[in-house]
Amino acid sequence: MHQIAQLLHLAFRQEDAIYRIGRILKAAGSGGFSFKKLFAVFMAVGEMFGSVLADRPLTPAGQPLDLAGYELVFCDEFDGDRLDTEAWRYRGNGPRRGGFNGKEAVRLEDGNLILTASYLENGSYGEGWYAGAVALNKRYKNGYFEIRCKCNPGGQFWSAFWLQAEHPYDHDLSRGGVGGAELDIFEAMEGAAKNKAVRNSVSQTIHCNGGDDDKENLDSRVLGFFKGNNIYEEYNTYGLQWTETEYIFYINGVETTRSNFSLGVSEVPEEVIVSLELPEEITKAKDYTTSFVVDYVKIWQKAN
Repeated sequence: MHQIAQLLHLAFRQEDAIYRIGRILKAAGSGGFSFKKLFAVFMAVGEMFGSVLADRPLTPAGQPLDLAGYELVFCDEFDGDRLDTEAWRYRGNGPRRGGFNGKEAVRLEDGNLILTASYLENGSYGEGWYAGAVALNKRYKNGYFEIRCKCNPGGQFWSAFWLQAEHPYDHDLSRGGVGGAELDIFEAMEGAAKNKAVRNSVSQTIHCNGGDDDKENLDSRVLGFFKGNNIYEEYNTYGLQWTETEYIFYINGVETTRSNFSLGVSEVPEEVIVSLELPEEITKAKDYTTSFVVDYVKIWQKAN
């Protein structure tokens, strides 16, 4: 199977779509026959072809989330009327790609954190496009990280929940991710796609440096594109279980993929970030606005 994938020059995510059929067949073979299991196998085969031939997204089909032995160590449900700056800080205030990050693009409303993108004539850094981003003041190492949210619709700007080490892009310090990585728990970048399945999908990615001798280029692996449930109008959860040996990604409590790319998991505490990202070039009309709505952010870690 691996030789076939190499011959076809498949990306990791496409190769993994092939392998997951075997995992689903193995799960279907335990506990007796059911039409539900048979349907899951047929769906996996169909989605495998879609992934290999057209890079289409997959339905989460792995193991359910199990937090036995974990305890909740952080929870913000964004009640109140202002950001808790003892826990959070406004992140990256200033230039960001084709615009600016600014605290005026961050607010709390009706029990939600709302990060907005809009064009401001009198923003903190002058006229231009502004989008919101926040990060926890405390850094975390290992655990399960989860967000419940509605992504921003419309395209160009995109919603993201991610972890970032101090030096994930430095070849000598990242050391193939062991000294720190960027872990994109989800990015919703297909808000303008015409295909419904693609539009309601997110990507899950790992970035680091030092995995090979090429110091200039970042080592990146898109682990996959995965379907959520009407992600711009309904709340979905996106999570990452960071263990001592691997990263396990989830959507709505179901495993999507797992990896220890590139040379192993990060061994350093990392920043927890919620952001509405700006593109390099923005072609929206100046009266355009879009919002990323977050119900909660929670973190669990292994109990002592």
